[in-house]
Amino acid sequence: MRTEQRRIAVGDGSIGAVWAIPSRWRAGEGSAVIIAHGAGNDMQAPFISALHAGFAAHGLLSIKFNFPYKERGGKAPDRAPVLEAVWRAVIAAVRQDPLAPARVFLAGKSMGGRMASHVAAQGEHCDGLVFFGYPLHPARQPEKLRAAHLPAVRCPMLFIQGTRDPLCDLARLRDALVPVHAAHTVHVIDGADHSFKLLRRSGRGMEDVMQEIVATTVAWMNASA
Repeated sequence: MRTEQRRIAVGDGSIGAVWAIPSRWRAGEGSAVIIAHGAGNDMQAPFISALHAGFAAHGLLSIKFNFPYKERGGKAPDRAPVLEAVWRAVIAAVRQDPLAPARVFLAGKSMGGRMASHVAAQGEHCDGLVFFGYPLHPARQPEKLRAAHLPAVRCPMLFIQGTRDPLCDLARLRDALVPVHAAHTVHVIDGADHSFKLLRRSGRGMEDVMQEIVATTVAWMNASA
């Protein structure tokens, strides 16, 4: 595997991205997964970096990127139209690259995944969506659902969720998916919070959890291809 630093044009500026390229990668074959970070981190976050390397180790072309506010060193996320435009620019860059894959999956932690679902619901083509902790509602406000757009998504979706996630009541998630016609899978990690951290008494460490997340995602992508 090798990595390459890239700049991707977005509007009048550009954002940073890192490509992890499997040693046997051949353009026009296989799958790519594009990974977006959550609201409070950037693409260098340990969780994102572990996904990035783990997917490439399984033979996927793996791309991670920063949203503009993180490029500026900001804390408050850009408005949704900006985040969506960035997603579209990154997808286009991957599809137009000499290393372009046969299939493209969109993935993201929390906000990053939700924004991917927005562009998919608006008609952007992809082969699947993967959510690492979908932020279904604000903490302690489970009635304020962020799911009205999901029935418009036409590609398969994988939700990887923890049972202690304050941003995603699992019963409400399952109810929200009832009107969704696209294939969807919910993989639950018992005891995990929004960051997929477990209580010490679980006896499981973060490395073990990451292995489960990566293996589950790769198996789902292979089955969806």
